[in-house]
Amino acid sequence: MKQLIPWRKQNREISQIRKNFDELFDWFLREPLFPHIRVLSDDTWFPTVDVIEGEKDITVNAEIPGVEQKNIDVSLDGRFLTIKGEKKYEKEESDEHYHRVESSRGFYKRTIELPTDVDHSKVDAKYKNGILKIKLIKAKEGDVKRIKIKTN
Repeated sequence: MKQLIPWRKQNREISQIRKNFDELFDWFLREPLFPHIRVLSDDTWFPTVDVIEGEKDITVNAEIPGVEQKNIDVSLDGRFLTIKGEKKYEKEESDEHYHRVESSRGFYKRTIELPTDVDHSKVDAKYKNGILKIKLIKAKEGDVKRIKIKTN
């Protein structure tokens, strides 16, 4: 079959296939596979979060290493828990012959829908060693307001 296709045309087709593969790999390597893993960048950074549902409570563990407590904001709106803030990093080194300053910052925001309703008055949040632990007590079934439907 190769004998029927002129060599120049065959070479062009192979070049086009190679070009297509090069473009595919360029795109693949340019776009991040896991954007939440990039810790500090100009883009938004997403802390990793574990949600553990117990019988009477829900525990949310968020990894936010290197962030001061004052730069963490936690809010609860219905069944949506939002963790947001800013991560700042600065390192300065000086010697007799050089002075180097490295700094970066990144904003983060993570909103999680909780698996069930929780009691908004009984929320406990603790931050230690880069781990934010939020404990939420599930709302009792009696706390849910039922609405009776009227007929005319």
